[in-house]
Amino acid sequence: MRVAVVGLGSMGNRRIRLIGKYDEVIQIIGVDNNEERRKKVENEYGIKCYAALGHVIDAIHIDCVFVCTSPLSHSGIITQALNHSIHVFSELNLVTDGYEENIALAKKNKLILFLSSTFLYRNEIIKIKALAKEADCMLNYTYHIGQYLPDWHPWENYRNYFVGDTRTNGCREIFAIELPWLTEVFGNIVKIDVVKSKMSNLDINYNDNYLVIMEHSSGCKGVLAVDVVSRKAVRNLEVFGEQLYLHWDGSPTGLFLYDFAAKQDVNIKLYEDIDQLGNYNSFIVENAYLNEIASFFQAVNEGETPIYGFEKDGVILEIIDRIEA
Repeated sequence: MRVAVVGLGSMGNRRIRLIGKYDEVIQIIGVDNNEERRKKVENEYGIKCYAALGHVIDAIHIDCVFVCTSPLSHSGIITQALNHSIHVFSELNLVTDGYEENIALAKKNKLILFLSSTFLYRNEIIKIKALAKEADCMLNYTYHIGQYLPDWHPWENYRNYFVGDTRTNGCREIFAIELPWLTEVFGNIVKIDVVKSKMSNLDINYNDNYLVIMEHSSGCKGVLAVDVVSRKAVRNLEVFGEQLYLHWDGSPTGLFLYDFAAKQDVNIKLYEDIDQLGNYNSFIVENAYLNEIASFFQAVNEGETPIYGFEKDGVILEIIDRIEA
């Protein structure tokens, strides 16, 4: 199998490393219009790189494409791949550009059109879902996710990549990461109340903090706080009800369940081996990225239905539009 990874920034490098870990027999080709990035990836991973996907398609047969460029460029790359009968794995899109056309094109050509939603593959989220179902009671939650925007990518200026753009802004990305798993655990969102503002001096043209109260179809309710101003990177979740109390700090070792009888928090251990990179904060776990890569190849090779896709994402992005409006 030959796989082209388009976009050789931090996420493209992650996908190359993990595809090789998943199956070292897969032939990986890098694609980026930046010559410096191409040379770096060629030297680090020993793979051949091209300046454009079209150059790869003209030169060799490609089975799959991983789209790891900035979100606003995704639609055109996806369409190009589908038109050449290539399966697609896409990072978060953040906008619905080309969704209807590409969904139809993938169905017509019987191709996998896979969308990343990494938290759905986190062991902690899978466990939280199981605990919520087992509790069999009405639940509420409070959830704060925040990190100072300049700290997201310390190696580059926040004005110079997609989080600085109003259409693909930092808060929007957080919502796109979190809402899929929140709806998976607690049900579809049926009611939203929002308070938002710009409270920082960041050079951005969008609201930098949100307080969102949500009601789910299950009757569960949540308070979601999202921001790009918190000087400490935080991901703090509390879920509570008559039969359940748990809290999670976003790290792979930070999920705790309260034992009512013993009146103490019990740490839930979910990993035998935690794969983390030193240049990311403790919330970033490589295991989940590997799990969704495995899910993509299972869809391609075995016909398994992915747990998330463009249809579901279209609904999530409509909800984000309502929150931002």
